[in-house]
Amino acid sequence: MTDAKYHAPETGSLEGRVFRPATLEELREAVELAFDYRGDITVELKAGGQVTGYLFNRTATGEQPTIELFPATSSGTMTIPYSEVATIAFTGEDTATGKSWEAWISKKDSERRREVDRAAADAKARGHL
Repeated sequence: MTDAKYHAPETGSLEGRVFRPATLEELREAVELAFDYRGDITVELKAGGQVTGYLFNRTATGEQPTIELFPATSSGTMTIPYSEVATIAFTGEDTATGKSWEAWISKKDSERRREVDRAAADAKARGHL
């Protein structure tokens, strides 16, 4: 069972939101939201500067929790310690906004129906039906 507090509601998107966590717990929650986000984020660093990319992994426990990004401007990966994160902004387009499980199921059902109709038409053209 997933904890709903870490997930964006299906009806909305985090796109455009900025999180400025004041505590480690708030940072952990923001990182979980960013991990579930299907677009790029921008991390503002406490030392200055920022990194934009896709958050693909995070390690929330241990002596030095980290996030891992695929930077938008370079190849490879980048690891950033939680202790260096000042803000997390959801700057990229959320590519899954409005694409719920029900929409996916409906699309697959429609594709299957088209395939059945095509197969039936082929069989009829060959005189099998």
